[in-house]
Amino acid sequence: MPAWVRNCAAALVAGLTLILCQTTGAGAQTSDLVSHNALRVCADPANYPLSDKDGNGYENKLAELIAGELGLPVQYTWYPMATGFIRNTLKAAKCDVVMGYAQGHEMVLNTNHYLTSGFVLITPSDGDLAAVTELADPALKGKVIGVVAGTPPANHMARNGLISKARPYQLTVDTRHESPSKQMLVDLAAGKIDAAILWGPIGGPLAKDDYPQMKVTPLIHETLPPKMFYRITMGVRQGEKVWQRKLNSLIRRNQDRIDAILAEAGVPMLDAQGQKVLEVSQ
Repeated sequence: MPAWVRNCAAALVAGLTLILCQTTGAGAQTSDLVSHNALRVCADPANYPLSDKDGNGYENKLAELIAGELGLPVQYTWYPMATGFIRNTLKAAKCDVVMGYAQGHEMVLNTNHYLTSGFVLITPSDGDLAAVTELADPALKGKVIGVVAGTPPANHMARNGLISKARPYQLTVDTRHESPSKQMLVDLAAGKIDAAILWGPIGGPLAKDDYPQMKVTPLIHETLPPKMFYRITMGVRQGEKVWQRKLNSLIRRNQDRIDAILAEAGVPMLDAQGQKVLEVSQ
């Protein structure tokens, strides 16, 4: 997943390690690392609405779904979703799957994607920004907009002359102690900012849970780079093709149930090209 979402893009020597394993014959044994006694999930213990230790996140529910299909219990390895997450969990063979990871990232072997989502604009439903659907809208001029520093929306805001009054929120935090996303919505409700831009799979559920008076608008009309949508997969260890194919089959056969979990949580779902908001019956 891109660094702005998962904060774990620090350079690692995993590529060299993988090559050495393959050339010595160890690569053929990687699938043996996957537990047959439990679905071992790598997760953040305090990253609601995605995951938490109490099992309330929608990724927890996805894990229960997959585990049920495998006939196994869920077993978690908890680690903050920050630099070192993959190194200290999946690559250390303490767990076998990350329930949400962006397609194409080299730190993991991606399954087929089960979700496409993007960034959203969150505003008061009865406010003067409720009709805004793109960052080029003149109504945003002069407004204080919350944005997580270093994320793709900041580039689009700069292009549209919105960055000078923007309120930045921290990118890299220990989720056990603070949540920039939650703080941004607290500030929006208090009138300290006029609008908030968040990653949809986080902002959508948080708004649904605690701020039903807020409107969540997927930003699907930003055509210039950087892109504002990503396909989300499950992530497994590099080389574990058998395990990847097993999960691909489970995703394919259970896509409707996965969609229902995501819709119930309030996750904005887009088509695979990130150009259309999908309506999923719950």
